[in-house]
Amino acid sequence: MTPEEIGARLVELVAGDPSVSGGNAHARATVDVPPDRWAQAALVARDDAELACDFFDWLSAVDELDEGFAVVAHLWSTTRNHGLLLRTRVSRAEPVVDTVVPIYPGASWHERETHEMFGIDFAGHPDLKPLLLPPEFEGHPLRKEFVLASRVAKAWPGAKEPGESEAGTTKRAPMRPPGVPAPGEWGPA
Repeated sequence: MTPEEIGARLVELVAGDPSVSGGNAHARATVDVPPDRWAQAALVARDDAELACDFFDWLSAVDELDEGFAVVAHLWSTTRNHGLLLRTRVSRAEPVVDTVVPIYPGASWHERETHEMFGIDFAGHPDLKPLLLPPEFEGHPLRKEFVLASRVAKAWPGAKEPGESEAGTTKRAPMRPPGVPAPGEWGPA
């Protein structure tokens, strides 16, 4: 199936809802669904014989500021060799979408990470405990309004490395990672 046919098939199967739309500008099918159809669309993508998206690849989110968050999942069909990008948009005021863990158990880690980094709740998720950040961490670091503490302490100079800006600071000397010997300390060749 072509990406256009895959997108059209999923749009057709999700009850003909006019708020479900498929795009065909990408190499894989991209389908936008409303948040209340998110889990249903994932189930249909997995169970429909023509779509057969039996492999969950990844899930994440994109902070789109005033428009809310786009929750994105990439599904793949191992039997038909095609991909599907499933998207929904949740509001900033109430960032909640149903979990797809009962459909794709591999989504658990991805939903936990997305919950922790963006503050999006996945209704019905069996265990949304912190995954990457220390328990005392406050906030959601991948939200665009999150202020980086290092930039509060020192303003961003507009350059990638010290010494590259017009500010006149000297360039930082390159450093080896801990435990890596200096050249000539490697021992016999």
